[in-house]
Amino acid sequence: MKFGIIKERKNPPDRRVVFSPKKLQQFKQQFPAAEIVVESSDVRVFNDQAYKDAGFQVVTDMSDCDVLLGVKEVPLEALIPNKKYFFFSHTIKKQPYNRALLQEILAKNIEMYDHETIIKEDGARLIGFGRYAGLVGVYNGIRAIGLREKLFDLPKVETLTDLNAVKAELDKITLPNLKILLTGTGKVAHGAKEILDYLNIKQVSDALYLTTNFTEPVYCIADVMEYSKRIDGKVGNKFAFYKDATGYESNFMPYAKMTDFFIAGHFYGDGAPYLFTKEDAKHADFNIKYVADISCDVDGPVASTIRSSTIENPIYGYNPTTGLEIDFRDDNAITVMAVDNLPCELPKDASEGFGEMFLTHVIPAFFNNDKDGILKRAKMTTNNGQLTERYSYLKEYVNGDA
Repeated sequence: MKFGIIKERKNPPDRRVVFSPKKLQQFKQQFPAAEIVVESSDVRVFNDQAYKDAGFQVVTDMSDCDVLLGVKEVPLEALIPNKKYFFFSHTIKKQPYNRALLQEILAKNIEMYDHETIIKEDGARLIGFGRYAGLVGVYNGIRAIGLREKLFDLPKVETLTDLNAVKAELDKITLPNLKILLTGTGKVAHGAKEILDYLNIKQVSDALYLTTNFTEPVYCIADVMEYSKRIDGKVGNKFAFYKDATGYESNFMPYAKMTDFFIAGHFYGDGAPYLFTKEDAKHADFNIKYVADISCDVDGPVASTIRSSTIENPIYGYNPTTGLEIDFRDDNAITVMAVDNLPCELPKDASEGFGEMFLTHVIPAFFNNDKDGILKRAKMTTNNGQLTERYSYLKEYVNGDA
C-alpha cells in the first residue's frame, strides 16, 4: 500500500502536516511494507529537504498513491479520483460552505475519512489538534490582557519557533491578581490547563472560587454539569446531557459574577443552552473582562464572540451594552480573543503531536485488518460514490435539501 503526504493548498496557507520527517521514519520502521512519498510543498513547516534527509522521496505527482494524508480541505480541482483521503472536510455538521466538496468527493468515487470521524466505539475522538488550540489560545488570551492593561507585550506565537519558546516568553511576565475560569475537560481544556499550570497559577475548587476573594491569580475548571443545570431541579447527568440537552438551562452566571478572565475550552453541542447571552452580559453583576474563546462558536454560547478573529488580528472588543464591536482597549469592552485556527500558530509542535496520534491509532488499522473498527467507523463515503450507512444522514445535505 502506498501512502502520500499531500501538499496543503487551502488559503490562508496552513503549515501543518500529518507526519513530520521524524514521525514518518517511525511509521516506516513500524510498517516496513508501506511505501511512502511526500508531495513537494513550499509552505510546510518541514521543508522538502528535511524529508529527503529522512530518506523519503519528494514528488509532484501523487496519482499512484493509494492513501492520501492531509490536514485541511483539499480544493475540488486537486482531488484525485478513486483514492482514500484523510483530512478535515468540515462537512459532518452539514456546513453549507463545504457542500460542494462532499459532492465532488462522491462524484470522484473517493473514500473519505475525516479526522473528526476517527473515534473510539464510545464516540470519543482519537485524532485532533485540540491540545495545541488550548495551549495557543490561553497564551493569546494572556497576551490580550497584557496589551489592554499595558502590563506586558508578549510576541505573537506565530513568530516563535516552538512550545519551548512560548514558555520562555511566559517566564518573563507576571500576571495580575485574576480569577480565571476554564470550561471543558477535553483535549482543548487540557492544553489550556497546561499553560495555567506552567505559570504556577493555583487551581481552586468551585466552592472556593464562587465564595472567596484571593490575593493571587487562581483558576477553576467547570465541567458541563457545573455551568448547566436541569430545569426541573433534579440532578443532571453529563452523558445524558450529551445525548439530549433539552431540559437543561445555563448555570453560568454565578461564575460570571466572580470571573475576570474566561477561557472557553468546552464542546458545544446542538441544542445545549448558551453559557451566557447578550442579556446576561448586560447584567450589573457580570464581571468578565477578558475572554479567550478557543471553542469559537460565533453567535453561539459565548455572547461576546460575535465573529471569529484572525492570527493577524486576534483581538477585538465587545460592548455588552450595545452588542457591537469596539476597540478592545475601551473601558467598556469585553476583550475577546476568538481565533478559529489556533494550532496553525504552532505548526511544528502541532504536527509532531498529530503524527504521534495518527501513528498510534490509525496506521495500524491498515495492517491488522482494521481489527478495532477504526477505519470502518471513520469511513464517510465509498469508492462507488455513496455515503456509508453511518453518514447517510448527510444525504439531504449532499442533495442541497438541507
